[in-house]
Amino acid sequence: MIRTRIHAVLVLGALAVAPRDGHAQAAPDWKAVEAAMGRAPVVQAGDVHRFNFPRSDLKVSVVGVPILPAFALGGWVAFAPMGPDALVMGDLVLTEDEISPVVSALQKGGVEQTAIHHHLLRESPRVYYAHIHAHGDAVKIATAVRTALALTGVPSLPPAGIAPAPGLDSAAIARVLGAPGRVVGGTLQFGFPRNETIRDGGMVVPAVMGLGTAITFQASGGGKAIITGDFVMIAHEVNAVIRALRDNGIEAVSLHNHLLTEEPRLFFMHFWANDDPVRLARGLRAALDLTNSKR
Repeated sequence: MIRTRIHAVLVLGALAVAPRDGHAQAAPDWKAVEAAMGRAPVVQAGDVHRFNFPRSDLKVSVVGVPILPAFALGGWVAFAPMGPDALVMGDLVLTEDEISPVVSALQKGGVEQTAIHHHLLRESPRVYYAHIHAHGDAVKIATAVRTALALTGVPSLPPAGIAPAPGLDSAAIARVLGAPGRVVGGTLQFGFPRNETIRDGGMVVPAVMGLGTAITFQASGGGKAIITGDFVMIAHEVNAVIRALRDNGIEAVSLHNHLLTEEPRLFFMHFWANDDPVRLARGLRAALDLTNSKR
């Protein structure tokens, strides 16, 4: 059975588990996990193995602007080793008719849901996002996730080919935000982990498991860009961030939790705007400066 609550000691971002009786514990069989997932991972930090599931099968637009998969349709699942087991978190992009069968399959496989919500406004067709959490045998969890995803239109393999360049003044945006961005699937992306140590079930969880503020730009034509992402905040920051975004013409899309037992309590807020990218970057920076985020 896959256990969904954990009590272990993780060391820094490397996710090393305290050994028992002075002996190092075996890690999950990552080759077997890859075989169960049916694809190779994108290793993000230390021994965290992240698998991406872009919904390149979906054609989604917001008020006439086509959305690239890397902009807001990028499902993922990340495995962090805990001795021979793994902590697993992720975010699956689903259509409305996929939610019920996917949730049933995940629950049958011992994988919990911690949130189901929207990331966008006025998109067509409507898209939902389901956050998942599990702890236990990594291969069994991977099998459960793949079984659930087989009930969706997620492509069996990532799309081939070279993504277009973002078509944005990346350097100007980076100067305003005070951090380098990275080009992913035709978009420009930024990440800002929090300064606090985040724990869930008594363990330290790194930002790469979805606990850092994420900002994504996509060119929308006419010198403009659309933005989306996820501000990660503690309670007293929430409304200050909303006010800063609204003062700069950026909409708050949804406010919710992604975890169940994290400390400190975190609130996640998605946002949207379509405007001059540098102007939007200034608004985002004003909001970021109100959070305890790393630069």
